[in-house]
Order: sequence, then structure tokens, then C-alpha cells
Amino acid sequence: MALRSVRHYPGFAGVAVLCLTILYVPLIVVMIYSFNASTSITNWGGFSLRWYGEVFTGPDAPRFKAAAWNSLTIAVLASGISTVIATAAALAMLRAGAFRGRSLTFALINLPLMVPEIVIAVSTLIFFTMISFQTGYLTILIAHITFCIPFAYLPIAARLQGIDGSYEAAARDLYATRAQAFFLVLLPLMAPGVISGALLAFIISLDDFIITNFVKGAGMETLPTAIYGSVKQGIKPGIMAISTMMLAVSILFVTLSYLINRKGRPVTSG
Repeated sequence: MALRSVRHYPGFAGVAVLCLTILYVPLIVVMIYSFNASTSITNWGGFSLRWYGEVFTGPDAPRFKAAAWNSLTIAVLASGISTVIATAAALAMLRAGAFRGRSLTFALINLPLMVPEIVIAVSTLIFFTMISFQTGYLTILIAHITFCIPFAYLPIAARLQGIDGSYEAAARDLYATRAQAFFLVLLPLMAPGVISGALLAFIISLDDFIITNFVKGAGMETLPTAIYGSVKQGIKPGIMAISTMMLAVSILFVTLSYLINRKGRPVTSG
């Protein structure tokens, strides 16, 4: 019996259009009005780049530049460290053979993907409070590393699953050490998955608000929390410009992650 396309099910097209409208129309509106010459966020006053200029030269520019620098450095460090940990976890899960607690370990690695982010934020804050760890840059970094590990793990593990183990066996037969077999043979084959995982972890860290807002402490801002603080005082066109730039960066990194991960097809010894 031939399988029917989901497009032939009654109501599928309408539900799909409704979901896409709710998801993307607000984003499109923000993008359009970020080029509005008027100070109004509802009335169109002509095309202008004035608000993008104000982001870099306006009265709030120093605050947003400092917040953007914090976001960028935290995202770079968090994505790098979480990718290294995720790579080690993938090797242990997929190349170390069966071991006691393997299923539980897999569940723990992926748990942050299933637990509501607000729960993670609250529990992380409670943990730092219990150990009397002062909140600030370092607490944000630690929280982001922990939260980004499963996002980096998934593409790395998917890539590693598609690599035939005979490559490593052949390298060992040719007197390569375990380290040489990994760095000279396995790691280059894993590279698309590793890069894809790092890019995904980077954008997750860069865009995170809920966890950051709980563990950032007083006087510490990242770009998402700085935007939230400005929005509480009223929505300004400059905020739309910043949001549009963040959206463009997110789209760029997600697209790069997808394209690089597409190269991670099964590698066999054919």
C-alpha cells in the first residue's frame, strides 16, 4: 500500500499556514519596521537606516556594545568548551562499547532538551546560591556550557554513527597510537559534525535569555537581557534594529550548521 503525502490529509494545509503565520509574521513585521524613518512603531514614515546607525552611535550604544561583547565572548567560550565535552561524550557513547549505565548516561546528556528552560534556570540559580558562588560572568558561562552540551552532542553523535569503525582499525593496524588514530583519521572525518555542533551551541548561547537572566547577577548584561531591559521602558525602533541584526546572525549560523551537517553523510569503507 502506497503511503499518502501528509499534504493530502484534510486540514493539513490550513494548520501549516496558521502555524507559519504565527511564527514568522511577527519577525517580518519587526524586520520591516526596523527600516522605518518614523519614530512610530506602527506608522510607516519611509525607508531609513537611521536606527541602525543609532545602535552604534546613539546614547544607549555603550550599553549595548558592552552587552554584545559579553554575549559574544560567552558564546565563543561556551560553544568551544561544550563542543569538546560533547565530542568526548559521543566517543564514549558510540566507540567505547557497552557499559553499565549507558542508557542512563544518554538520557542525562539529552535531559536539558526536555526539561523546561525555566526549571533549569531556577535550579541553576539555587545551585550557585547553595555553594555561595557569586553570580556574574562566570556563572553565565558555566550555565551556558552545561545547557549547550546536548545541542553540540546531537550532530556530533549523528556524524560519528555514520563513520565506519574500520578506518580506526586500519590506522591501528598501521601502528598508529590511539591518539594518532583519533587526531589523524577519526577527527577529520568527524569535522562536519563537530563544526555543526559548535555553530549550533554558539547560537543557542548567544540568543539565550531565560537562564542568563536568572544567573547573571546585578550589573551584568548580555545582549538579550539588555534588550529586555530596554523593552520594559517601551518599544523603540532601535530595539527593532538590534533584534533584526540578531535574527540575521541566528539565521546565518543555523544555515551554516545545516549546510555543514549535510556533508556529514555516512562514511563507509566501501
